[in-house]
Order: sequence, then structure tokens, then C-alpha cells
Amino acid sequence: MKTLFNNYLNTFKGLSLEVWWLALITLINRAGTMVIPFLSLYLTKSLDFTLSDVGWIMSMFGLGSVVGSWLGGKLTDKIGYYKVMSYSLVLTGILFIVLQFLTSFAAFCFGIFMVMLVADSFRPAMFVALSAYSKPQNKTRSVTLIRLAINLGFSAGPAIGGIIITTLGYGGLFWVDGITCILATLVLINVLNPKKAKTLDEVINKNPKSAYGDKAFLIFLLAMVLFGVVFLQYFSTMPLYYKDVHHLSELDIGIILGMNGFLIFVFEMPLIKWLENTRFTKSGLMLFGAGLTGLSFFILNLTSWSGILIIGMLLMTFGEMIAFPFSNAFAMDRAKKGNQGEYMALYTMAFSIAHIFGHNTGMRMVDYLGFDNTWFIITLLAALCVFLLFLLSQYLNAKKKLKHKKIIL
Repeated sequence: MKTLFNNYLNTFKGLSLEVWWLALITLINRAGTMVIPFLSLYLTKSLDFTLSDVGWIMSMFGLGSVVGSWLGGKLTDKIGYYKVMSYSLVLTGILFIVLQFLTSFAAFCFGIFMVMLVADSFRPAMFVALSAYSKPQNKTRSVTLIRLAINLGFSAGPAIGGIIITTLGYGGLFWVDGITCILATLVLINVLNPKKAKTLDEVINKNPKSAYGDKAFLIFLLAMVLFGVVFLQYFSTMPLYYKDVHHLSELDIGIILGMNGFLIFVFEMPLIKWLENTRFTKSGLMLFGAGLTGLSFFILNLTSWSGILIIGMLLMTFGEMIAFPFSNAFAMDRAKKGNQGEYMALYTMAFSIAHIFGHNTGMRMVDYLGFDNTWFIITLLAALCVFLLFLLSQYLNAKKKLKHKKIIL
């Protein structure tokens, strides 16, 4: 047991102090994102919005995310990641507190758009900071550490969120969200000063290539949009499925969602460390992760037994564990070809676009087609994502062989 624990700790060795600070800031921030998993329930149960209304609100959520990611990338390349991260965190905290006082459909649409615009400008800046503070050989594990922080926050967040809803109602969630964002800002200002931090991998290109001309990256982005649409169902339509079809309480839903974060916290870093030392490529691993995630939806229609929800969550969790760290690492590797802010903005925008279409489409399919048909369609989208990642793998292999042939000649 001691050897197993020591081996687990060894997977964290070699990461820079700045990466650990980034992980702590992310943990504080994400611990307060209790509102997001319960947003569809809050809108339908507390504000009496229809599923169609919720779908449009989720589209504004995604639209704000797209604009915020694009703006964050532009600002990161112009004023630097530190300022973008600081302003984003503190303004997000204020906006989350204000959001609870918006009760009309139009006001909430505008409010969620502004929250996500400001909040997601943080993400490209954080990825550029992460890339700068990581040694090249540690980038995938550095990304994984950040994901562990995110999922540890998500693990505690939904479970605590379920308790808060039960005792204090939904309003308390918005206060916690806002306060934790502001606390994360204070930590960032005090511990991650760029003048004192040690940059380990600063990439400066005199003639940077445009990400829009990178064919492999564009195929990758399209696959990530599809993967995002599939994955995000777990945070919009799936909680409704848990409650309306399997009759779970908010606390039960919070525990199942929290299980996802807990499993990632325990298993992801050792899994990634092991996979890094195998012969598998990043594109191949992303393909496998997307396949597992699609399978998690397919099995839901096989039985009415509520235990299938746990099996589905396990499949999705391991799919997520594999797909996300290696997609992050793939994007950061490609970003060395051009403006890092632009590349990482497009990467985050892929998931923002998924927010625009994923939530709204999912809600409408559930409303018009029912849950069973929706899960079949989501499975088909996952299969298309897997196919695109297969094409990406083939394209990269062909480019690699051509480059090798030129070197020989």
C-alpha cells in the first residue's frame, strides 16, 4: 500500500511551483461553480422557464463563452496572461452575484452572456500561462494537474451545492460562486506575480503561422466541437434525465456528478503518466476517450435499471480522463507554430461553440423526441467525432512519413 501511494505521489514530481499555484487558483475558482450543473434545474424549477427557454439561455451561455474565449486570446497576445486572468476572475465573481437577481427571460439571457464572456476570457490566458510555466516534457501532466484541481472543485461543488439547495435554496449558490472567484483573484495577485515567476518554456515566433491555415488543427477543432456537444449533455439534459426518468433528488444528482470529479482526482494523473509512456499517439488516445464517452450514452437505452447511470458515469469519466488532457496537450504543441493566444483561444472556442449548440439542441431533442431518441442521436455524434479523430491520426501519420522521406532524400 505504501509503495502504491509513493508511486502515486511520484506522478506529480517535476512540475513547477507556478503550475501548482495555477492549480490552487483553479481549485478555489472551480469549487464555486456549483451553479452550472444545477442551472437547468434552477431555471425550470425556480424560475418556471420552459425547456425551450432553457435551451436558448444555454445558447447565450455558449455564445458568451465563444466571444469571451476569442477576446481572451486577443487580449492575452496584447497585454499578457496575468492581467487577463486577474480582471476576468474578479469581474466574474461580481457578475455571478448579480445574476441571481435577474428573473426575466431576456434579463437572464443577457446576464448569462456577460458572465460567460468575462469568465471564459480567463481560459486562453490560463493555458498560455500553463504552457510558459511548464517544461515541454511536462505539459500533459501540467494540464492534468489543472484538470485535477478543476475536478476536485467539481467533486466537492455539486455535492455541497445539493446540500445548499436543500437547506438555503438556489440563491446561496450564486453567492458562493461569486465569492470564490474573488478569493481566487486575491490568491493570483499575491502568489503568481509574473515578475517573480520563472518562465520555463517561452515561445516567441518572429513569423507566426495562422491557426486558421493549420489543416490538422482545424480537423481537431471540429472533432472537439462534436466531443463538447456530447460531453456537455452531462451538465444540461442529463440532470433532467436523472430527475424526471429515474426520480433522483438534487442531493443524489450532486453525488453522482461529484463521483465524476472524485474518480478523476484519484485516477487521472497515474493514468496519464502511464499512457505517456506507451506507444499510443495523442490523436489515438483522444479517439479512444471519445469512444468511451459515446458508449456512456448508448448503454442508457439498454435498461431501465438506475444502476446503469453509475456505469454510464464511469464510462464518461474515463473517456473524459483520456480525451481532455491529451487534447489540451495537442493544442499547446500546435500553438508553438503561431500566436499562442490565437491557438488556445480557438481551442477554448471549440467548447464554447459546443455550449451554443449542445445545450439548446439537447433540450429541444428531449422536448420533441424524448430521452431515448436523444441518447441515440448523441451516440451518433460521438461516432462522428471518433471518425474525425481517426482522419486526424491518418493525416498526421502521412505528414510524418512525408517529412521522414524528405530527410532521407
